Amino acid sequence: MPESESVSVALIDDHPVVLAGIESWYAASERPITVTAKGPDLSVAMHGPGRAADVVVLDLQLSHGVPAYPELRQLVAQERQVIVYTMQESQETALTCLDLGAFTYLTKAEGERHLMAATLAAADCRPYTPPALAGAFGSDARKGRPALTPREVEVLLEWFQSESKAMVGESLGISVRTVNTYLERVRIKYANAGRPATTKANLVARAIQDGLTSLDEL
Repeated sequence: MPESESVSVALIDDHPVVLAGIESWYAASERPITVTAKGPDLSVAMHGPGRAADVVVLDLQLSHGVPAYPELRQLVAQERQVIVYTMQESQETALTCLDLGAFTYLTKAEGERHLMAATLAAADCRPYTPPALAGAFGSDARKGRPALTPREVEVLLEWFQSESKAMVGESLGISVRTVNTYLERVRIKYANAGRPATTKANLVARAIQDGLTSLDEL
């Protein structure tokens, strides 16, 4: 997305005060950020104006009292850019959300600056790691093979077989922007696992090492 283009957001939170506060922050942004839909449940982002929002901000603790992992899965399955925004300062929860395909994980204590920056990064398909998430990565005991989502693996393997990202998008029925988003997530996960893969050749090597594919298949 061009950096001057307006960004649309769907807000999912069951606290009206939080919704109003976030909307006021966005209204003060130098780059236009518009809340096109807001409310307490997933329907906000699945129907009406929120369905086309560039970014979804999801409170992980909605009124049903359990982490909103099913809601996150549904949004990721539709290839939405989801920022998990929550009071829960749990490193394990943060890593779980990333494994499920969230764009990033923010605690509400991190405030306006990080939410604004994460929102613009999500709209532009640029990686964004706030302090709490960096801490989670730093303490992650699951080193070595990163936990890639099934969709990330699918996009990665399709890219290995294709001459361009446009061909990947055509094969999987997604946009080039979405292809780039998935590949960037894979790179971030490998980098955070201490195994950076900045080129396509690096990613091929990592995938072979981790048993995601083989030389014969390639």
